[in-house]
Order: sequence, then structure tokens, then C-alpha cells
Amino acid sequence: MSESRAQDAASDLGPGSRRRTWAELLAGRAERQRQGLGRGHKLQESAVRLLRRHLNLSDLLLEVEGSACKTLCLNQLMDPEASADLSGSFIGSALRDQASRLGVPVAVLSSRTVASSIVQICASSGEPSPRVLLNAEQRKKMSSLLEVAQYLLAHSMFSRFSFCQELWEVQNSLLLEAVWRLHVQNIVSLQELLESHADTRATVAWLFRDLCLLCEQMEVSTQHTDIARAMLSDFVQLFVLRGFQKNSGLRSVEPAQMAQLAMDVLQRMLMFTLEALATELQDESPAYRAVKSWFGVFCGHTYGAAVSTDAPKRFFSHTLTQVLTHKPVLRVSDAVQMQRDWSFAKTHPLLTSLYRRLFAVLRPEELVGHLQEVLETHEVNWRHVLSCVSTLVICLPEAQQLVKDWVARLLARAFESCDLDSMVTAFLVVRQAALEGPSVFPPYSDWFQASFGSTRGFHSGSKKTLVFLFKFLSDLVPFEAPRYMQVHILHPPLVPSKYRSLLTDYVTLAKTRLADLKVSVENMGLYEDLSSARDITEPHSQAHQDVEKAVAVFEHTGKVPVAVMEASIFRRPYYVSHFLPALLTPRVLPRTPDSRVALIESLRRVIL
Repeated sequence: MSESRAQDAASDLGPGSRRRTWAELLAGRAERQRQGLGRGHKLQESAVRLLRRHLNLSDLLLEVEGSACKTLCLNQLMDPEASADLSGSFIGSALRDQASRLGVPVAVLSSRTVASSIVQICASSGEPSPRVLLNAEQRKKMSSLLEVAQYLLAHSMFSRFSFCQELWEVQNSLLLEAVWRLHVQNIVSLQELLESHADTRATVAWLFRDLCLLCEQMEVSTQHTDIARAMLSDFVQLFVLRGFQKNSGLRSVEPAQMAQLAMDVLQRMLMFTLEALATELQDESPAYRAVKSWFGVFCGHTYGAAVSTDAPKRFFSHTLTQVLTHKPVLRVSDAVQMQRDWSFAKTHPLLTSLYRRLFAVLRPEELVGHLQEVLETHEVNWRHVLSCVSTLVICLPEAQQLVKDWVARLLARAFESCDLDSMVTAFLVVRQAALEGPSVFPPYSDWFQASFGSTRGFHSGSKKTLVFLFKFLSDLVPFEAPRYMQVHILHPPLVPSKYRSLLTDYVTLAKTRLADLKVSVENMGLYEDLSSARDITEPHSQAHQDVEKAVAVFEHTGKVPVAVMEASIFRRPYYVSHFLPALLTPRVLPRTPDSRVALIESLRRVIL
């Protein structure tokens, strides 16, 4: 009979279908049964989550035992004085009895009750929101509550997993300090809490919001400053360790989700500070305090012994890359025109403080190498790159020679393959470093003359390299400051006579541009001041500045400055008409001859 039914079933199959055996039919039925069991298990888990989410334990306890059970909600623990008479064992016993009557695990009941009590503590201040710090009264209540939670943990009456889930249900009602104290008191670690939330994006948004508030409020009240700094330090330690710990050969040291969360939080905080710096920050405004506090985490002592030495270094290198590449909207022409406004003295003190903190962890060789790598592989924010160069040569004297060597390599590469990117970088970097003064870096005029004023210059290899140089200088003319063109005219590159037309064409173009700007080549001062806010300085004003600088150099060396001697020979109009009258300006002579008198006497002896 069964065989005939099987045959009938088989006869209903289409002509292209294969007849299945009894074993295949039975296997398919068993598979459907297993799938049904799996769906039932998932449905049961969903139902439990739904019940837990909407379960009001306080109401349930009232239904079971009446108003007397309100003691179970740990209301006594809200008042430290009242809770002094309650021991952890008494509360634990009460929780165990209540859990037995309700038919729920005592660990789940304890976790839900402690979480509810934390929410009540966070809401009990009556102070205006938003806040992230507890007040003194709240800290007392929190301390009493955590003592009970520690007892419950020690006696296996507390579920960390359930507790984390309960906290995430009410995350917007929690103060960040309360979460931090759970970590400090070993109730639940920050890492365990953060890893327990499946919605990474929501967790990052919550942490970013509260960390910004923490940074804003850190300096407002001195009584909270130490606590706020400890909180920020612990959070940053966790994020740096988890986000920048080196991966092992076979698997990641930390779960990918936690590493990504840590990276995202640090990234959002840095972007927030850089965006704030791009605006006109008012001193002691909330945004100013937030930026200042966040930049304060870039200190070696912030990480202590808990973080390996490599993780902070990778974090600092990553941060430097992010700063240098943040919003690369400025073009090279913009950088040529504006770079004098990006000197160390004109850069926002908060940004230079960040650079100095990053420099403290990375060696000068690593910093210059990192700058070179970023410029070769990324689109960059020229304002940040050049202000970083200024800070580097000012704060790290040992980096000055490294920058010179880097520029020399850039020029060699540029002329070897007519690489315009290397040429642009070399000129921008050397001009930026020269803005910081001769005590830090050679003047631009000296560098230009040393690089192109002899037969050993990078440009002297062939006509191709000469064309490349003058094409580059000509392209700069519409954008650069008059003083640079004056340098190029007064200290021109050395050019073989048969290619002299390349130089004369450039000089004609540069002089035309200077004439349009109403700047005279002959009236250029002896000492360049390329960081000046004005492109054009009156000759008599420039002459007085030159005299002051010449006297200062004479005081230091005891010799007539080379710039003065060169001007007396090659730039007679400016020397005779402006410099000497400024030097010999009538004044009341001091009883003891000063440096100015000594310089005049030395010049007289040289001339005679």
C-alpha cells in the first residue's frame, strides 16, 4: 500500500525531476523539525527580552507582598545615614527571599534593582542639565550603593551581564561619573559595559556627547577637577589600549567591535577640537575649555603603566596624521599667499600646545619622517602642515638640521625627475622655517643663494632642469609676497651664458609684478622680515629696522655684519640714501660709547 502511494507521488513529478528515496524524505523532515526547534528557541528569547524590558519590578513586588516590600528597592541606600544600620547580608537575604517568591534568579533581581537605584541617584541632584559629574551628596549615596553591589558580587548574587543590559536601557538617564565609579569599584569594567551594547554607533554618540561635557566642565569647579581628570584619563587609557594595541600574528588582541568603538570615539573627539579651533574661539568659553582639556590627554603620564609603550606612540602618530590631513581644502597657491600667517607666533596656542605634546613622544627623526610620509601619501591641510613645521623647528633645535636635510632630498628628487610636488614642498617648508628667524633657520635669501647661486646647484645639470626651475619660479609670481621676488632678483640663480634668456625673462616678469605692487627692488631692506603683516614697507622705516638688526648682530659678533658690507658694494643706492642716514640719525651720545657708536667707528675704518 505504502509502495503504491510512493509510486503515485513519484508519478506526479515532472519529466525533469528526480525521484527521491525514503531516506532523503525522512532527512528533510528531520531538518524541518530542527529548524522548528531553533525558531521556537529564538521566539522564547525574544519573549523574555520583551518581558524584561517592560517589567516593573517595583509594581510586581507590591503585588506579591504589599507596601512593606518597598524596602527591597534599596531606598534606604539613597540616604547614607539610614543605610548605616543595614548590612549587605541583610539586604542579600531579603533579595534572595523575594527572588524565590517571584520565581526569578536572584542575580537578575539584584542587577535590576541596583540599576534602578543608580538612575534615582543620578536624577536626585535637582541641578540643571546637561551634567556628567555627581555632586557631593550623590557621591555619598553612590558609595553606599556600591558597597551593597560589591557584597552581592562576592556572594554570586549579582549578574554583570544583566546589569549591563539594564544600564543600557536607561543610558540617557546615567551620569558619566556614575558609570566610571562602577569601573573604579570593580562592579563592572568600562570595557565590559561598552562591549555589552550591540549598537556601536549609539554607544559612540553617547560617549562623545558626555566626554565633550566632561571636558567643558572640568575646569569650572575646582572641587571636581581631580575627579574629572581621573575620569578622562581612565577613559582615554581604555580607548588607546583597545584601539591602538598591536595585533598579534594570527588574531586581533581585542575584539574588532571594541577596537573600532575606541577608534571612533577618539576620532570624533579630535575632529570636534579641530573644528572648534577653526572658528574664533573665545578664551574660557565652553568650547575653549573642552579643547584645552582634551589636548591635555596627550601627556605621557595620562597613560601610566597600564598602557604599553607602543600603543600611545601609535595613537600619537595617528593623531598627527589626522591633524595634518584634516579638511585639505587649501590649494598650494593659497599656502604660498598665506603661509606667513601660520608662523609659530601667529598659530593658536592650543594647536601649538598639541604639537608640543605630540613631539614629546615621537623622536625628531620620526617626526620629520612622518611629515614626509604624510605629504607623499595624503592630501594635506597646508595650514596645519606648515604651522607644524614652525613649531618643530622652534621647539626641537635638533630637528632644524633634519629639516634642512629633508629639503635637500626634496630638491634632489625634484630636479632628478622634474617632480613638481617635491619642488612645491621644498619651497613651502624652507620658507616656513625661515619665518622663525635666523637663530632658528637660515634666511630664505641665504638658502636660495646657497641652493642655486653656484655651479653646484641642483638646477645646473642641464637645460631641462633650468627650464624647470624658472617655470616654477614664474608660476609663483602671481601669488608670492614681493620680498621673495626681490630675493630672486637680487640673488639670482647662476645660469650659463647661453641660457641667460631664461633668467632675464623671469626678472622682467618679477619686476613687472613688483611695479604693479608699487614695490622697488632697490629699496629692499638688508634683513628680510617675511612674516611682516605688510608686503610693502617704506624705505626709511625699513632702514631703521635694518640699523637695529645690524647693531644687534655687531653686539653678538664684534664684526661689521656681512649684509651691511654687501650692501655698501652691491646696493649702493639703498645703502647711501637710506641705511647710512638711519644709522647716523642725530641723538644724544652716551658717556660710554655703545654698540651703535662702535659699529659706526668700525664702518669708518673699513671704508678708509
